[in-house]
Amino acid sequence: MLFPLPQPASRPHRVVITGAGIVTALGAGWELNNAGFRTGQTAFRPVTLFDVSRQRTKIAAEIDLPDYGLPARLSRHAFARTSRATRMLLLAAREAWRQSGWEPDDQLPVVLGTTSGEMTLGQAYLSQALAHPRRFKHQPTRVAHYQVQRQALVLCDEFGFTGPLQIISNACASGANAIGHAFALLRQGHARRVLTGGYDALCHLTFAGFDSLQALSPTPCRPFDAHRTGLTLGEGAAVLTLETLASAQKRGAEILGEIIGYGATTDTHHLTQPHPAGDAALAAMQAACTQAGITPAEVDYVNAHGTATPQNDATESAALNRWAGARAASLPVSSTKASIGHLLGAAGAVEAVVCLMALRGQWLPPETALETPDPVCQFPIVRQPTDATVNVALSNSFGFGGANATLVFRRWS
Repeated sequence: MLFPLPQPASRPHRVVITGAGIVTALGAGWELNNAGFRTGQTAFRPVTLFDVSRQRTKIAAEIDLPDYGLPARLSRHAFARTSRATRMLLLAAREAWRQSGWEPDDQLPVVLGTTSGEMTLGQAYLSQALAHPRRFKHQPTRVAHYQVQRQALVLCDEFGFTGPLQIISNACASGANAIGHAFALLRQGHARRVLTGGYDALCHLTFAGFDSLQALSPTPCRPFDAHRTGLTLGEGAAVLTLETLASAQKRGAEILGEIIGYGATTDTHHLTQPHPAGDAALAAMQAACTQAGITPAEVDYVNAHGTATPQNDATESAALNRWAGARAASLPVSSTKASIGHLLGAAGAVEAVVCLMALRGQWLPPETALETPDPVCQFPIVRQPTDATVNVALSNSFGFGGANATLVFRRWS
C-alpha cells in the first residue's frame, strides 16, 4: 500500500478497466486471442521447450513467443538477462499500458500473481550446479532473476515507475487474487490506479510434478466431459490497468469494463484435492455476488475454473449447481482452459481478459472439443460459437490447498 495512506472512502469507489494485455498459445495481443476464444480454437501441441520423453504426457499449450523489440527503458544488457516468463509479462504489460494511455507514476502500485515465476532459471542453476559444481558462470544472474519479485522489478524499470510491489503466490488462484486485491485497494480509496495481472511459463519441474501426480491428460483436456482424463498445462500472461471510475472519466479514458465483485475463501481440506461438496467455492461465489449487489439470475456467463480433472470439475459443478439454483438450467458455462490449457498463476488473469472480451463482443467462448457433458452439470456448457447478450460475467479460480477466488465483471456501456 501507499505511505501515507489516503483516507478510506466513505463510499466505495467504482473500479474500471482501461487497459488489457494478453499473451497465450493462441497468440500475443487482444485481437488474436479474441478471435481464438470466440471460435473455440485449441492450441495444444507436442512440447518442445524441454525433454518429455520420460513423462506420460507429451503435449501442452506452448507459446511461440514473439520478438519483444527494443525495450523502452531497460538497457539491452538488462533485457538480455530476462527469461521466458518475464518477457511474457512485459508483452502483456506493454499492450495494457498503451491501451490505457497512462504515463509513468512513482506512486503506481503493482500487484501480480504467479506460481512458478522464473522457475526455468532455477532449473538452469540446479542443472549446472549438479553437472559442474565449480563452474559459476551465469549462476549469480540466475539466482537474482529467479526470485519472483525480480520480474515485477524488471516491469517497473521498463515502464518507469517505482510504486509498491505485491506478489501473490496462491496456487492456481494467484492471478484472480492479484486482480481482486488490486480491486480492493481502489475500491477502498487506497490508490487511484493499480497495474495488476498474472503470469507463468511452462517449465520442466512443474510439468513433471503434475505428471507424477497423474493429473495431466495424454490428450487435450476436456473440462466437464464425462470422460475427462486430466488437465493440460499451458503458459501465458495477462495484465490489466485498473483505476477508479472518477480517475478514468477525468481523463476521458476508454473503459473496457467494470469490476463489481470479488470473493476469496479457503477450505483447508487437502493439500491438492478440493472439498467434494465445494463449500468454500460456493462461499467465494456468494461473497463476490454479495459485494456486486447481484443474484445468480443476473449473471449471463460463468467462466469456470474447469481444469478437466475428475475431482475439480465435480466439485465446481456441485458448487455452481448450489449457487445458481433454478438459474442453473439456463446459465451458460464454459472453461477456456479447453483452448489454452491451465496457466496456473496466470489462469485467473487471462480468464478475466476473456470475460472482458465476451462482455465487449457479446459472445460466449465455447469448448469445441467437449464430447459428452458430465451429467453432474445442471447447467448448459457452451459448445459452439455463440452470440449472446452478456452484461455480467463471473470468473472462478480455484487452487491447490483450497484457495478459491471469484471475480464479477460488468459490461460498460
